[in-house]
Amino acid sequence: MKTLKVLAFATLLTFAAGTARSAGRDIYPDPSQAKADLAAALKLAAQTHKRVLLDFGGNWCGDCQVLDLYFHDARNKPLLEANFILVDVNIGHMDANQDIAEKYEIPLKRGVPALAVLSDKGTLLYSQKGGEFEDMRHLESAALTSFLVQWKPAKEGCSAVAVNC
Repeated sequence: MKTLKVLAFATLLTFAAGTARSAGRDIYPDPSQAKADLAAALKLAAQTHKRVLLDFGGNWCGDCQVLDLYFHDARNKPLLEANFILVDVNIGHMDANQDIAEKYEIPLKRGVPALAVLSDKGTLLYSQKGGEFEDMRHLESAALTSFLVQWKPAKEGCSAVAVNC
C-alpha cells in the first residue's frame, strides 16, 4: 500500500512539473506574424489537401496552454498532423489580429482559446461562436479528439468517425 502511495505521488509530481514547464511556453508567435503564417498554411493546405486549423489565443492564457498540451498528446498529435495545418494566431491582450478573428467569425469577447476550421481552399467550415474551449482546463483531451475527428477532411474509404483513418 505504501508503494502505491509513493507511486501515485511521484506520478502527480511528474504531471505537475510537465504542466509547469508548459505554462511558461510561448505557443503564439508575435502577432505581426499571423497574416504570413496564415498565407503559408493556406498554400500548404492546397498542396496537401489538409484543413487549416486556426487557434486564436495568447501566451498569457492558461486555457490556451492546456489546449496546446492536448494538441500534442499521444492521441491527438497524429490526428492533428495527418489532417490539419495548425496556425496559432496571437490576439495579444485582446487587441491584436482582430481583423483575422472577424474574417473567420470568431467572437473574441466570448474568450479564448477559440478555433476556426478552413478547407484546403481557404473556405470557412466552422468557427467557435460560443466559447466552447474557453474553459479548456476543465475539459478532457477527448473533447479535442472528438473535435478533430469531426472536422478532419473525409478520405476515400474511411468512415467519418474513424480516428486513425
